[in-house]
Amino acid sequence: MPQAILLREHGGPEVLRVEDIAVAAPGPGEVRIRQTAVGVNFHDCYVRSGLYQTLKLPGIPGLEAAGMVIAVGDSVAGFAPGDRVAYFFAAYGSYASERVIGADRLVKIPNGVNDATAASLMIKGLTALMLVKHVHALGPDDTILVHAAAGGVGLLLSQWAKHLGARVIGTAGSPEKAALAKQAGCEEVILYRSEDFVARVKDLTGGKGVSVAYDSVGKDTFYGSMECLADLGHLVNFGQSSGPIDPMAVSLLSKGSYTLTRPMLFHYCATRPALEAMAAELFAAIADGTLSVAEPATLPLTEAGEAHRRLEARETTGALVLTV
Repeated sequence: MPQAILLREHGGPEVLRVEDIAVAAPGPGEVRIRQTAVGVNFHDCYVRSGLYQTLKLPGIPGLEAAGMVIAVGDSVAGFAPGDRVAYFFAAYGSYASERVIGADRLVKIPNGVNDATAASLMIKGLTALMLVKHVHALGPDDTILVHAAAGGVGLLLSQWAKHLGARVIGTAGSPEKAALAKQAGCEEVILYRSEDFVARVKDLTGGKGVSVAYDSVGKDTFYGSMECLADLGHLVNFGQSSGPIDPMAVSLLSKGSYTLTRPMLFHYCATRPALEAMAAELFAAIADGTLSVAEPATLPLTEAGEAHRRLEARETTGALVLTV
């Protein structure tokens, strides 16, 4: 019997419970997938806690997964039973052993990439690509700040930025995480729990500041990130792991003619051609060595609550996936 993590009420990690589910036959344009690996993201924690009330309850959380096609509906072209596939999907539902999904949201997993890695990359890898090439096209003239540089997105973002010639300054919460961030391409890593990251960025840039600050932490770092910008600098907020950002007066941007972006990956991959192009570029970057991707940490699907606890306690580095 297929199983899923059902969210029936908002709360702590303990509200994530395993239940048996029924999975329908795929309709026109749909496929049925037996899932093997499910990506875990901070977004999932926000949905579970109620910070994001974007999943109708009761519902199955989760945005990304990988597995094998086991059935296809009418009018499906390009996919057949036995294909290894991965996806991210804004309508949720990935915390499950099986599901039905539109074929237009799937990409094939290339040889040399295992299911767990693919599941961990659909959001984090495509987000890193979006950040370094689409939100702000990085190059050798850029010095950037990457918060949570040892996190799932941070490690990929730092590698890709360095490959593009940017100078990368990261922040991390421990010496162990700082070491990982340096291996990923950070020239300097600031231990934000014991150092004033704004003062250190100013020191490291000769008082000038950075051209781009990538901030997924939110409340605790947002206004400090703005202080780190050089004139004409770009603040990119793409998460809020420390909590929602306090309202901002737009006039603050005038201090250095700053720009502010709050990108969402779903908008950048909204069409089938855009998704295919970005996925192809991501997998090519892995194949050619631009990105070195560590095996993600794993827990069984039944331990989704523990996965959320570890993520919120900032006990993880890199990616975390649930195996089925």
